[in-house]
Amino acid sequence: MSSDGSNDGEHRTSYTTAGAGYTRDARYITTRITRDGEDGYPVEPGRYRLVAARACPWANRTLIVRRLLGLEDALSVGLPGPTHDDRSWTFDLDPDGVDPVLGIHFLRDAYLRRDPGYPLGITVPAIVEVSSGAVVTNDFAQITLDFSTEWTDYHREGAPDLLPAAHRDEMDQVMRRIYTEVNNGVYRCGFAGSQESYDEAYDRLWTALDWLEERLTSQRYLVGDTITEADVRLFTTLARFDPVYHGHFKCNRQKLTELPALWAYARDLFQTPGFGDTIDFEQIKQHYYVVHHDVNPTGIVPKGPNLAGWLTPHHREQLGGRPFGDGTPPGPVRDGERVTAGHSPLA
Repeated sequence: MSSDGSNDGEHRTSYTTAGAGYTRDARYITTRITRDGEDGYPVEPGRYRLVAARACPWANRTLIVRRLLGLEDALSVGLPGPTHDDRSWTFDLDPDGVDPVLGIHFLRDAYLRRDPGYPLGITVPAIVEVSSGAVVTNDFAQITLDFSTEWTDYHREGAPDLLPAAHRDEMDQVMRRIYTEVNNGVYRCGFAGSQESYDEAYDRLWTALDWLEERLTSQRYLVGDTITEADVRLFTTLARFDPVYHGHFKCNRQKLTELPALWAYARDLFQTPGFGDTIDFEQIKQHYYVVHHDVNPTGIVPKGPNLAGWLTPHHREQLGGRPFGDGTPPGPVRDGERVTAGHSPLA
């Protein structure tokens, strides 16, 4: 998520021409934290801190994967508040508004430690080296892949395989379409600068959602019979669909609750340890409706929707599948990382 309230609130954006379609700026700090430390940053427990706002779907991915793999002891987490000004994400939820490990109020400070002239947006998720206070990477797509492949020495016993080799080619194809048409598609609708660009974005989004509805009618998970990275990537958009994207971003052909397979699939994942226990619906709404001044100039945050349905039976187990494959569910959420009481049906 970018710190610039005039853009999408998630990542830096640009517009092809005034009043035209939305194009996401995909330039990131692509340094990687790897087992061999090829980029100068080897995997080491306690060396880094993940900064991930609960409001952000891209950051939410990292919170889910970190929890599923059991990386809590190896990689601490800092949680900025849901809103920010034009300068940066801020640690408003911590005592005195300062992250207790990094000692900063503005996430921007960690970016400037890396590059005093840093020219791009201040985004989450970001991984910061604790000793230097500098951002190592904010490449959100690569971060979760590296959690699965480079941090294996620190996975919990029973951690699932989120990138099964037998399905990797199919996963990559599915994830690519989910990213372009759904994860990013809702933003193309919400930040369209003309009726023509909005209509095109809307049609693309719903073509993809219809494809997913059909795919998930006959299989429990997106690829194979276990939860994979592809499910994580789709889930964070679905969790935000009715509270935000349906109205705020005008993605309003149907609500998620009106799509039988996708709604049951989303509930199935939400009720799976590691997914719903990372979702803070209040922070999600506060971010989108307060920060996006151009879309919602009044800053009024809606009270709805009713969230009780997230805990209703989904019956997806009838399709078979093994959520964690040969692994096991993660344990209880760690102290200090629980969603605020009242902000979720699980809280």
